[in-house]
Amino acid sequence: MTAVKITPTKLKGIVQVPPSKSLAHRAIICASLAKGVSRIDNIEYSKDIQATIKAMKSLGTKIEEFENYLIIDGTTTFTKQNSEIDCEESGSTLRFMIPISIVEENKVHFVGRGNLGKRPLDTFYEIFERQNIGYMYKKDVLDLYVIGKLKPDHYIIPGNISSQFITGLLFALPLLKGDSIIEITSTLESKGYIDLTLQMLSQYGIKIINNDYKSFVVMGNQEYQAHDYRVEADFSQAAFYLVAGAIGNDVVLTDLNLNSLQGDKATLSILEAMGAKINVVSDGIKVTGENLSATQVDASQCPDVIPVVSVALALAQGKSEVINAKRLRIKECDRIIATSSQLNELGGSVVELSDSMTIRGVSEFVGGNCSSFADHRIAMMLAIATTRCNQSVIIDNMECVEKSYPSFWEDYQSLGGIIDVINMEE
Repeated sequence: MTAVKITPTKLKGIVQVPPSKSLAHRAIICASLAKGVSRIDNIEYSKDIQATIKAMKSLGTKIEEFENYLIIDGTTTFTKQNSEIDCEESGSTLRFMIPISIVEENKVHFVGRGNLGKRPLDTFYEIFERQNIGYMYKKDVLDLYVIGKLKPDHYIIPGNISSQFITGLLFALPLLKGDSIIEITSTLESKGYIDLTLQMLSQYGIKIINNDYKSFVVMGNQEYQAHDYRVEADFSQAAFYLVAGAIGNDVVLTDLNLNSLQGDKATLSILEAMGAKINVVSDGIKVTGENLSATQVDASQCPDVIPVVSVALALAQGKSEVINAKRLRIKECDRIIATSSQLNELGGSVVELSDSMTIRGVSEFVGGNCSSFADHRIAMMLAIATTRCNQSVIIDNMECVEKSYPSFWEDYQSLGGIIDVINMEE
């Protein structure tokens, strides 16, 4: 394991935003469920995307991997039985693949790493029990066996859990012999992710009736149609450099789609509410900020950007609140604890509450020794925060960014970031 020492400096330059992990997961799955050949362009092989590629291969999909694109033939999907699916640390892979893997009668063994086994799967367990699907698991580690076949049904799902459960069902149910309904029993959080799923399903020929996010009607006996697709840039990763601009750096981001349905595009509106300016320039998008103001941020629709958005809140004038943040506790780490403790380590003023944070702005950060909590988004958050520190910052486990953004440190240096790698084992 290695750490990184960052010497504070302003970032300046142009960064090519990596492709959307959320859309890449969905495109790979839809292409794999189509009886034909599809090409998926603009692929970055993060660990999460590699996990989904391997998962579909374990069900029989033929996938050829090239430098930045995939050729996917789904003709032989579901031909492999007794599958083992290694989800690594990818919650999306796990929750998408559970229903997909039992579209046909199958016995599947799911394994994974890190905190993935601690992420709740009760929604699926309740379905298994109602449909007499066999399952066995270990507590707090991902070692899950599922045996059986998913059936058309009237599924009742609470809206305040991860949208990944709903997306997994939306992928699988069109392939069943009968029609299904997914009924949402409370206000749906992370609607943006469901929008991405519905958009991708439509691209591949699948029709879903969306009744104002209160229910989804899924006709059975549908067929996915092969389709070539280019993955658009990722607002989840762009958020780091959008915030960097708002706190005084000079960064232009290319390839962003301002009409995107990605929920994490909310980063722009959050920064605008704080007084930052969003500028469309010849090369892309540039955010500028001065004397940012405190605001309230609802984490329910964009939980993944909350750590880095909190950097901007911690440097804004006044007292900010992050509300509806309970799901941050069941990510790669407890991101409420990680965000609050590490910003405080840098000299911020953050108070952790059960499902929220209050943040009082400071003029500058100091610096110090920080922990990434082995979480890619915490490591990248700290790197951006360092640009407003008076002293250097050391962040452990720098490799964790490979989960979603393998080229992060390379991009950071290309913008003038000064880093030194420390081998912690020496």
